[in-house]
Amino acid sequence: MSQSASAQRILPDLQSAILCEDVRQESSGNFILLGIMAFLRVPKVPVTAMKLCVFTRWTCGVGEFTETTRLIAPDESTVLRESKVKFGLADPAHNASNLSVFAQVEFKVPGVYHIEVSVDDVLKIRFPVPVVVAPPATDGPQPEAGGEAQPAS
Repeated sequence: MSQSASAQRILPDLQSAILCEDVRQESSGNFILLGIMAFLRVPKVPVTAMKLCVFTRWTCGVGEFTETTRLIAPDESTVLRESKVKFGLADPAHNASNLSVFAQVEFKVPGVYHIEVSVDDVLKIRFPVPVVVAPPATDGPQPEAGGEAQPAS
């Protein structure tokens, strides 16, 4: 690659990477992120998440790029899902928003999963997504040790 060609390509900065339940786009072009998640609280494992979204925004770059988003299991080596998105930036003042959608993700064990976001094989962020088992609370009277719950009158 010539010096002038390399000077015209600038690797972008990752402005944001957000895990959420869904993303919608208004007619104005603005995005609405629904159900932003820091962790997943589940009643039991294994459990299947119907849909997980990773919304990313890139800026301050010039050129054509490939974003790779991966969901990694707690064993740190199993890739549960991977998404590749090609995008371009014509000017450093521009930005690009990308969406990776992971459907039917099975979480077999509780623990700390990770999301990794890379651009052209350069890791830009890796953040934890704990999967915590928390059985739903019951509102009725609790049985005594060895006894049975009595119906409320």
